[in-house]
Amino acid sequence: MSRRWPLTGLALAILWLFVRGVELTPIRIAEEFVIGLGVGMGIAFFFRRFYSDETSVSRSARVAPFALLYLLTFLWELLTANVDVARRTLAPSMPIDPAVVEVPLRVRTPMAITTIANSITLTPGTLTMDYDDETNSLYVHSIDGSDPAAILEPIRRWEDYALVIFDEELKPGDPAPQAPAVGTTDHATATTGGEQHG
Repeated sequence: MSRRWPLTGLALAILWLFVRGVELTPIRIAEEFVIGLGVGMGIAFFFRRFYSDETSVSRSARVAPFALLYLLTFLWELLTANVDVARRTLAPSMPIDPAVVEVPLRVRTPMAITTIANSITLTPGTLTMDYDDETNSLYVHSIDGSDPAAILEPIRRWEDYALVIFDEELKPGDPAPQAPAVGTTDHATATTGGEQHG
């Protein structure tokens, strides 16, 4: 086990090198890394109470592949959604069928919920509108709500990875809760049970 904030400070120091756009000479890289280390360690130490006190190296190694898979699937969805929205924008008929879909979640920790909600919002064509704490559901607005299953597919994949990354109680492949019937017409109810995506 090791303390987490020094690792965060080291990551910030490396990030500093990229942000600063350092000359690719050993002396300049070393100088900027030392500056970044001072800044990064200071920030990480100041905010250390927001992190858990310790982190397990074995746990980090176990979740790293799932974090990478999450990132790769998110980037793929980001790319394909950009193309789809551009196509709809340029089409003379503007083929859109907006709807709000309720997405009951399997993840329960605030960090996991926030990660998935932000991933949805960052993907063009979809927007996380609200979170219902009682039903543990997100309300997602989509530019094309004609096929709720197509909206749910990437969300369920992200959720499978998030279940591992954030040490959730449920496991990938566990069935998702059913969305309750919605009485008003301004919400499209997504049926989320049954088909699972890994």
